[in-house]
Amino acid sequence: MIDTELIPRKVLFGNPERTAPVISPDAAKLAFTAPLNGVMNVWISTVANRDERAVTSDKVRPIRSFLWQYDSKNILYLQDTGGDENYHLLQTNIESGETKDLTPYDNVMVNNIELSELVPNQGVIIMNRSDPRFFEPWKIDLSTGETTLLKSNPGDIIDWSIDNELNICAATRTLPNGASEILAPDGEGWKTLFSQTWEEEFGGCIGTTPEKDALWVLSSRDANATRLVRVPLNGSDPVPVAEDPEYSVTTVLLRPGTNALEAYQVTRARSEWVVIDSSIAEDFEFLKYVMDGDFTVVSRDLSDKYWTVSYKSDTAPTSYFLYQRDTKSAALLFVNQPQLTKYTLSPMKPITFVARDGMLIHGYLTVPAGVEQSMLPTVMLVHGGPWARDVWGLSPMVQWLANRGYTVIQVNYRGSTGYGKSYLNAGNLEWAGKMHTDLLDAKDHCVKSGLSDPDRFAIMGGSYGGYATLVALTFTPEEFTCGVDLVGPSSIETLLATVPPYWAPMLAMFKLRVGEDPELLRSRSPLTFASNICRPLLIAQGANDPRVKQSESDQIASSARALGKQVEYLIFPDEG
Repeated sequence: MIDTELIPRKVLFGNPERTAPVISPDAAKLAFTAPLNGVMNVWISTVANRDERAVTSDKVRPIRSFLWQYDSKNILYLQDTGGDENYHLLQTNIESGETKDLTPYDNVMVNNIELSELVPNQGVIIMNRSDPRFFEPWKIDLSTGETTLLKSNPGDIIDWSIDNELNICAATRTLPNGASEILAPDGEGWKTLFSQTWEEEFGGCIGTTPEKDALWVLSSRDANATRLVRVPLNGSDPVPVAEDPEYSVTTVLLRPGTNALEAYQVTRARSEWVVIDSSIAEDFEFLKYVMDGDFTVVSRDLSDKYWTVSYKSDTAPTSYFLYQRDTKSAALLFVNQPQLTKYTLSPMKPITFVARDGMLIHGYLTVPAGVEQSMLPTVMLVHGGPWARDVWGLSPMVQWLANRGYTVIQVNYRGSTGYGKSYLNAGNLEWAGKMHTDLLDAKDHCVKSGLSDPDRFAIMGGSYGGYATLVALTFTPEEFTCGVDLVGPSSIETLLATVPPYWAPMLAMFKLRVGEDPELLRSRSPLTFASNICRPLLIAQGANDPRVKQSESDQIASSARALGKQVEYLIFPDEG
């Protein structure tokens, strides 16, 4: 029996008290998100006095992230309607509280904004205003909202790179064979600087070098794992700069204003920094010992005197500090969920096991605190993507389950990113194949160790994790006690036929990794085998999801119910 105190759901899943502090460019103010009448909004305080007040007042949708304009007078953020992912760019003046919709266009998504201290009253936004299938860069006047198209998308560009003067420095395009190329402007046209096949781990251009004679590019070309390479604009051979033989470079820290390489991060079992620039070596050495946990530099002021820094733990809420570089001092600003500190949380431990074909598989295991580690009920929590990975840290879902007495196993099955392209490509054409048997082997690992009760072993997940749940209950119907599918596709055929328009340039790569032969897709679709369901199934779906449409959940729920299967189906009308 579990003897730790039950954590209320609202403490785990409710709004954080405060989160994500970002220092203003002039270092006078801090902005962060916090609830206002139950909805996450942007608040500010002065650095000197820490007096707090809300500056936005959204009453329906939470504001999840934001940026300071370089004038230190305005906040920019993206907001959609009902989870439809058609994000508008909104601007709020911190003194007047006036909020303007700078992109008041219907059915248009802004997916990124670039700012520069050199051009403080302008920005570049990436949006699909001209054609819903393709994103293009638009210069925007932040005072008037006037937009000007910088470059048309010929139909194959999936990413745009903007330099510190708000000019296009590169673009990434896909080819019909799924390969990709990084292009640099060449007069009215383009020149190809770097190319990679579809088998490479996902990378891209992250900006120009300080001398503006080369691009910083992340790619696994000519290596196993994604590394940082310097790609000269004169066409010379790329030069590797930062790499690890097995794990991908996941974060690159560039000095604001110059793009000089300062440090990079590799996510192994936990995230680890490698410092390149000696000018920040003492800072990182100091920050390592402020508190236990993996730290990240969240924001920096223009003078680079102040940083806000976050610390992530598996058994504590995220802590945020204001770090002053000249005095090497760090002051705690706040923790995002202070009520969690009252409860006992369960540690997340990295694990590995050998799959049935001999491949080493990585993951994480969380065993409930305060229980005997034997024959426990277990939940397999499957990550989405599938081209993503689980990482170490505090997960509300994991802690909720562990606090209720469940062991939780998270599997970075083959096809997950971060472990090199051989790990990624082992998942090609393996939806409902070896990607599924990896999950079965993870269950077997837990059972054979004596940790898990095989008759009390559930599976759940969202997106691809929802698909994996449906696969488990249809392809291997007696392996799991029950399943919870969150926005999971039930048919790969209908998923590919109903993707949002802006997925068009990525479909070639998707088909190479998942398959395109209709017979293969039907044979890997849970809908085809709905009659096999013999265990309880819960489905949850957002009505406005543009990627996994409601029809994916509708069709398997109705099919299974018509066959007399036990299916509970929840639809959330105001979510994506």
